Amino acid sequence: MFSAQTPAPSPSSSPTDIIRILKKAGGFTTLIRLLTTTQVSTQINAQLLNSNNGLTLFAPNDNSFQSLKPGFLNSLNDQQKNELIQFHVLPTFVSISNFDTLSNPVRTQAGDDPDRLALNITSSGNQVNLTTGVVNTTVGGSVYSDHQLAIYQVDKVLLPRDFFVPKPPPPAPAPAKAKASSAKTSADGPASADTHSSAITLNLKIWFSLAVTAAAVFSLSP
Repeated sequence: MFSAQTPAPSPSSSPTDIIRILKKAGGFTTLIRLLTTTQVSTQINAQLLNSNNGLTLFAPNDNSFQSLKPGFLNSLNDQQKNELIQFHVLPTFVSISNFDTLSNPVRTQAGDDPDRLALNITSSGNQVNLTTGVVNTTVGGSVYSDHQLAIYQVDKVLLPRDFFVPKPPPPAPAPAKAKASSAKTSADGPASADTHSSAITLNLKIWFSLAVTAAAVFSLSP
């Protein structure tokens, strides 16, 4: 069930700083660390300055990250950590009353691959449900909203299927040209040998004809 954790603050004239907002809310230490190390926080702040679309962040609290399999975060490379955080960000501002207007699968900042990066959101009354094909959770409350940035707490880390679906095999390499040249050389070999043999046979026939002719002339001589 959705509940507001803190009242929505009034818009401020100072630039929005997502890290400052999360620190003030408390309980998002791991998320703050990932936002910082992946530089997604810098990207979000820049987008809020340069875009009128706004952004929406689903913010897993520290308990959510502690519920992950031990060592899971450390097993991710830098690209996967970036994808994980981007998967929690929608490229538009969505108020709690407008989740039912979204079309599934919902596009996130991680991409819109319907098989590997699908995020489906449904709402009924004040309850907003999220599913990734790996994780099912609900929006637990509003952390922040200023009509440009909305932050909602979620009780589970949203894990994309991309982390668990086998990657397609790389395309087969093109045949090496050296092999083609080698095959051509092999094909030319027997033909060259046949030509040489034919030349020898022709020479023998010529010498034999000359010998017969010479013998005939000699036998006719007085």
